[in-house]
Amino acid sequence: MGSSLGGVYKTFSLAVVVIAAVVIAAVSSSASDAQVLMQRDVSLRMALTIAETAIAECAKSGNDVSVAVVDRAGRLRVFLQGDKAAPHNIELAQRKAYTARTFGRTSAEWAARTTAGSELAAQRKLEHVIALRGGVPIKLGGETIGAVGVSGSTSTGDEACAMAGVAKVADELK
Repeated sequence: MGSSLGGVYKTFSLAVVVIAAVVIAAVSSSASDAQVLMQRDVSLRMALTIAETAIAECAKSGNDVSVAVVDRAGRLRVFLQGDKAAPHNIELAQRKAYTARTFGRTSAEWAARTTAGSELAAQRKLEHVIALRGGVPIKLGGETIGAVGVSGSTSTGDEACAMAGVAKVADELK
């Protein structure tokens, strides 16, 4: 019985070594396969232009809003708040922008896709997302490089102001 255990142990050890070698070969790559990852992102100037334009657009209809612009990683890049904007609009604007960035679509489109009963409804439980209109992705071609969120107007007004901000930099996004 002792010798059969020794044979099993040797077979098992050999199998582990073979599996490890296969995994290492699959995971490792040569230096010629290595590459630098280049990513486009929202610049400070672009984020400020978007935010200032959104604030000005909403002011035309008498609304003081909060505007958040996030980068490709969903991190806050710029935040502006109108003089009379409500304090809760700070969080709402950030969450709308994060939602649009995370899902690469407007927060309104995402909200429609994640209604109760849909297979995507559980996405609403993710931290920092919100199912409210007013978040708009910033896209360079088909790539989402950031987003803007506006809060403090009507829901359609928030989205229109966010879109105006993105439209202002449209030439840079081509």
